[in-house]
Amino acid sequence: MKSLDSILEERGTRYGVFVHHARITQELKKVISKNNGKKLGPDQLEALDMICHKIGRIINGDPDYSDSWRDIAGYAALVADRLDGNAR
Repeated sequence: MKSLDSILEERGTRYGVFVHHARITQELKKVISKNNGKKLGPDQLEALDMICHKIGRIINGDPDYSDSWRDIAGYAALVADRLDGNAR
C-alpha cells in the first residue's frame, strides 16, 4: 500500500502544485458564479465545478493526460443525457 506522501508526490507530478491548482480552479468557479444569469440545476452546477477542477489540473499540470479530457467529456455527457431524458 502506498503511503500518503508517495500518493501526494505522484499527484503533484501529474497535476502540479496544489495551491496553484486551487487558485486556478477557484478563479474559474468565480467566473461561473458571477455570470450565472440563468439558474442552473444541481447536476449542471456540479458538472461545471468538476469541469473547472479538471481544467485547473490541465492548466497547472500535464495537459497531455488524456484522462482529464475524458473526465470533462463525461461530466458534460451526464448533464446532456439528463436533459435528453436519460438521467444516469
